[in-house]
Amino acid sequence: MRRSPSVLARLVRAVLAPVLVATAVLAAPTPAQAASLTQVSGFGSNPGNLAMYAYRPDGLPTGAPAVVLLHGCAQTANDYFSNSGWRKYADLWGFALILPQQNSGNNSTSCFNWYQSGDTTRGQGEALSVKQMTDYARSTWGTAAGRIYVSGLSAGGAMSSVMLATYPDVFAAGSILSGIPYACATSLVAAYSCMNPGVDKTPQQWGDLVRNAYSGYSGSRPRVAIWHGTSDYTVATANATESRDQWTNVLGVSQTPTSTSSLPAGTSLETYGDDVVRLYRISGMGHGTPVDPGSATDQCGTAAAYFLDTICSAYRDALFFGLDGSTGGGGDPEPGTPAAPTGLTVTASTAGSISLSWSAVSGATGYHVYRNGTKATSSPVTGTTYTDSGLTAGTSYSYAVSAVNASGEGAKSSTVSASTTGGSTPVCVTASNYAHVVAGRAYQSLGYAYALGSGQKMGLYNTFYTSTLKQTGPDYWVIGC
Repeated sequence: MRRSPSVLARLVRAVLAPVLVATAVLAAPTPAQAASLTQVSGFGSNPGNLAMYAYRPDGLPTGAPAVVLLHGCAQTANDYFSNSGWRKYADLWGFALILPQQNSGNNSTSCFNWYQSGDTTRGQGEALSVKQMTDYARSTWGTAAGRIYVSGLSAGGAMSSVMLATYPDVFAAGSILSGIPYACATSLVAAYSCMNPGVDKTPQQWGDLVRNAYSGYSGSRPRVAIWHGTSDYTVATANATESRDQWTNVLGVSQTPTSTSSLPAGTSLETYGDDVVRLYRISGMGHGTPVDPGSATDQCGTAAAYFLDTICSAYRDALFFGLDGSTGGGGDPEPGTPAAPTGLTVTASTAGSISLSWSAVSGATGYHVYRNGTKATSSPVTGTTYTDSGLTAGTSYSYAVSAVNASGEGAKSSTVSASTTGGSTPVCVTASNYAHVVAGRAYQSLGYAYALGSGQKMGLYNTFYTSTLKQTGPDYWVIGC
């Protein structure tokens, strides 16, 4: 059993407010629902030394989805199961819950070790243990391979980032609650800087950290929802923006939202690209999982320490994941339409074309391809490959695929990004962020500079912070050259 260095206990107690949540007792089952949270043993080699708990509603069929829930520091799997609200929707819409549990032998305050490379690398430690739990669910319960999701709070939110980055071939989507971008820290000391005041990197730098987590992977990437309270003083709110920068870059969409909307409890929702990234900012909320106790469909959870009575995040995430019956999430297809395709992959790229392939969907009679959120196919293609031609050289594109049958068009797949080759020699300029703004290559907001067009965050707006910008189109600049 691994032991954390003694400094861990001292520093965590000094800096983190422990999540003092008493282990909740499961409510007595009703005659219609006898299922309960159960520990599962023998799920794999378990190199991260985690415990596995699971909840499967009565009568759950083969092929049902599953959601992995990662608790916060000093919490247990039962705490998160009892208070987060996810059980309500597992019962209502029919999906399994998988709840990994940390132990004090790994971390003195039972935080997932999101900052230790041995636990955040594909094929190692805690990350592999969690992945083995999903393997067990598929092999033992018949969980749908293309419909596994992950969500977590605080250290669990940071670990959710880890799972999305290291296993994009396992998770279709995920959510990060009061969490931290992937690979922000690789040591305990650096972890505190990530938590507060946060670490500033460019979207490209953040995105590269995710891409390097599974080097050479060219398949589809999971969609991501980010939740953060504006009064969170444990994990600084800057982390919400940095996580947004990381995942929009990975998914190949702009850091400028395509839409914004207002939700209950002072919540604002920003969507990015074709709803591939969401950012929820909850006005006045501190550090915790947003819940909204009540009996309405969009209400859930129990208010407690670090379960904060604002808005039901489990409900919003379940809709985003498509667990209400909209399959791929982000849409509301008609009943009887096929599931969202999985396995979308870029197979080739030239100066004027990008070729794609994906896995066949049972019952589908054809497929539509979406480029940058807009349908690129006027009529369905009959196979599981497509070459998008007539493109601009040296340009990045984002793709998704939907399946169709006699009932209509189903939900879209996760997106994948690709770039055409060639193109003219780009214009590259290295200057201070102040000079970039004065020259019209960037703009400034709240003390930071952003590249014009792409909206990529360049760092502080002053004469001392230097950036290199590349022009890729009229009034469109990106970081790097």
